[in-house]
Amino acid sequence: MRNVLFVCGRNRLRSPTAEQIFSKRADLAVASAGIDHDADEVLSTEHLAWAEIVFVMERKHRAKLQRRHRAALNQVRLICLDIPDVYDFMEPDLIRLLEAKVTPHLR
Repeated sequence: MRNVLFVCGRNRLRSPTAEQIFSKRADLAVASAGIDHDADEVLSTEHLAWAEIVFVMERKHRAKLQRRHRAALNQVRLICLDIPDVYDFMEPDLIRLLEAKVTPHLR
């Protein structure tokens, strides 16, 4: 089983959607967090120690993550999905986009 972490800004729309969608897979343990200080679940070094793969939604999230947690990223595969903050939680278009962009990295 692989540990997969999804990260967006406030952990309210995109990363919780991804967590819910991919938590149905038996081969994955999935969590989500936000990089911003006001996130519902704030990203911690414990999240990064747990994760094998970290998917960030935007390049700015990757930059913040690398700036704040560089040492914790040594053993983590970091992937930017380039999904803008224009979707609602569990929006069908977001689900399709996540499945298209994430699934190839999980093979």
